[in-house]
Amino acid sequence: MAYTFPSSSTGSTKPHAVCTNVASQSHIKAMLKLAKILHHRGFHITFVNTESYHKRFLEFQGPNSLNGLPDFRFETLPDSDKSAPRNHLLAPFRDLLMKLNDTTPPVTCIVSNGFMSTFTITAADELDIPIALFYSFVACSFMGLKQFRTLWEKGLAPLKDESCLTNGFLDKVIEWIPGMKDICLKHLPTFFRTTNPDDTLFNICMETTEAADRASAVVLLTFDALEKDVVEALSSSLSPPIYTIGPLQLLLNQIPEKPLEAMGYNLLKEETECLQWLNSKAPNSVIYVNFGSIAVLTVEQLLEFGWGLANTKLPFFWVIRPDLVVGKSPILPPEFEAETKDRGLIASWCPQEQVLSHPTVGGFLTHSGWNSTIESLTAGVPMLCWPFFADQQTNSYYTCNKWGIGMEINNDVKRGDVEKLVNELMKGEKCKKMKSKVLEWKKLAEEATAPHGSSSINLDNLVNQVLLRQR
Repeated sequence: MAYTFPSSSTGSTKPHAVCTNVASQSHIKAMLKLAKILHHRGFHITFVNTESYHKRFLEFQGPNSLNGLPDFRFETLPDSDKSAPRNHLLAPFRDLLMKLNDTTPPVTCIVSNGFMSTFTITAADELDIPIALFYSFVACSFMGLKQFRTLWEKGLAPLKDESCLTNGFLDKVIEWIPGMKDICLKHLPTFFRTTNPDDTLFNICMETTEAADRASAVVLLTFDALEKDVVEALSSSLSPPIYTIGPLQLLLNQIPEKPLEAMGYNLLKEETECLQWLNSKAPNSVIYVNFGSIAVLTVEQLLEFGWGLANTKLPFFWVIRPDLVVGKSPILPPEFEAETKDRGLIASWCPQEQVLSHPTVGGFLTHSGWNSTIESLTAGVPMLCWPFFADQQTNSYYTCNKWGIGMEINNDVKRGDVEKLVNELMKGEKCKKMKSKVLEWKKLAEEATAPHGSSSINLDNLVNQVLLRQR
């Protein structure tokens, strides 16, 4: 069925970008940053959350936190049902666009999370407006996801049986991925690690990365110097242009007036007392530990990490979410608290970018989520990586083996390994090399986001050549 929408060629009418997202803390944070930048560039913004995440935002940020401005508003879509067809959100999204065209400046472009492309591209086609797909991760992870169809065709995915996870099968070197040398199956995003050909996430990854060829642009949260070979390989293999526009925070920092600065990103309440605690420590002395918003630990892993940290005798700041341990409260024993009371601090959440930028933080024990990785790089802090799932394996591999700014700890956590690697991260011989290297990358990130840097130019081109043009 064809739908008719109002024309967007209204002369001086403000351009209107609808920003859609998946229900994930990290994806929402990245999209909100991009939306704030576009708002500063003169766009009317409608930011679309799922109903449950919108409710969580209001719960943790406060009832007035999403009031926004007259030209920065929030809307919702129904929560996704994993058993439903993957285009089941097309009808409610179409209805939302029609409502927006009746009450606000007409919608002139869509900035969609890449994993929603199965229905957002269809809607953009119906409106005859440009759509940019924003994949809020690194180019090598996007390239890895693009290989899932080839993995299927070569019989490498889905896995034949569960033994493939432990028998060395994942150590197989993949030599045919453009721009990615010496990478193994185990370094690719984990969603192909299923024995079920109908696995929802495996198929969504294939469908949404293949849909990228139908978009007006593909936007990646990285910068050219970090992944030159992969970005060039993607640029030659995709139909739409690719725009690398990271790190977004460095671009946001250049906005002189910040009317949206109070609008936070987190779905958990930040405990800012940690900043005063950090003030009392020596420069580069504190190991910061945070496994993100989704990764979970077993009770045994919690204890191994905890005693490994305690045995270093180093000061540490550890974020332990209430749901960090599978099925149980994340409680450490009294003897651990007694051992670490003068040098350890635990919080349930924190303002991570402020923590990483604090001069007393010298290392980051992380799950290797992309937001955490690029925030650590931007702050000049080397990492100890414990990837959990999704793109984190790819991020960790590049952090440790290509960029030289981290070390990886075995998935099978042992306190002796934690103690050894944390000490190496904070004061070993590798520490000096990684610190020097991460400061080089930090400088390159700053150059990329400077007024005439690659990310700034790419952002200008994304706006002027894609989002503001008539399709």
